[in-house]
Amino acid sequence: MRALVVYESLFGNTRRIAEAIGEGLAEHLEVTLKEVSQAPAPIEELVDLVVVGGPTHAFSLTRPSTRANAFQQGASEGEEDYGLREWIAGLHRGPHSELVASFDTRVDKVRRMPGSAAKKADRLVRHLGYESAGRESFYVADTSGPLLPGEPERARAWGRRLGDKMAEREVGRAPAR
Repeated sequence: MRALVVYESLFGNTRRIAEAIGEGLAEHLEVTLKEVSQAPAPIEELVDLVVVGGPTHAFSLTRPSTRANAFQQGASEGEEDYGLREWIAGLHRGPHSELVASFDTRVDKVRRMPGSAAKKADRLVRHLGYESAGRESFYVADTSGPLLPGEPERARAWGRRLGDKMAEREVGRAPAR
């Protein structure tokens, strides 16, 4: 079984979470990790699980204007004109056999905000015919980070649980003997 992890990161925090999720998934799945500008859209390769993630900006996925603002604040990764929102827009409408899980990074002091990048990504991919495998948020101390203590470990555990879910799903699909 294979997983594709696609992430958008501007300050490096979301990349570190994506890497940790990939480590957890790797206990059950063959994992490919791609920064969003390097990710295939549409997805051509055969995968069982797609995990997408990015930073939460203005209660949602980034936009060119919010990415420009991040670069003005010192962001050094990613691209101003292309992010996860644009990548998802390049995917085909389904039905799809792949499951999709979404995650985001967000500032700890606004944990209870109504929207998030993970929530928006989940809604967009479900609209395209993908089945959701769940979503999760991971926390940073401030806009540029750092990640809060324990967040990479929590991300690794979440990746492991997603891998467990995929392994159980595969067993359920096994032909009767």
